[in-house]
Amino acid sequence: MPAIYQNQHIRIEIEESEIPWLKIFAQAVAKEMTDCDAETRRHIWLLLELIEREMLAYYQPEKINIASFANYVPQVHWHIMARFREDSFFPEPMWGEKQREASLDLPSMSGFLDKLIPKIKQAL
Repeated sequence: MPAIYQNQHIRIEIEESEIPWLKIFAQAVAKEMTDCDAETRRHIWLLLELIEREMLAYYQPEKINIASFANYVPQVHWHIMARFREDSFFPEPMWGEKQREASLDLPSMSGFLDKLIPKIKQAL
């Protein structure tokens, strides 16, 4: 997936899903957050807060899920997901057991990115 934003420390990608879902990756090889340099950690923490805040305002989800596992991809990365009571997996995690068939009618991801990317550029 091509990056929607990147700099020397991080890159942000979209995870294709029925829900709004972004991923933040460290650019440098790092298995754990403590392996990242201080500036990369600063960028990641800032982006986790910024993306969460913007997802809440734009999508008005039931909950924001933020996760970092990296068991299959041993590279520091974080998932930020807007969750809805009506999504296919709620209240289970998106990697959990599907609860229902869902067809969400959400504002567009492109509209969200049009608002988010200038805020990222301003913050970083």
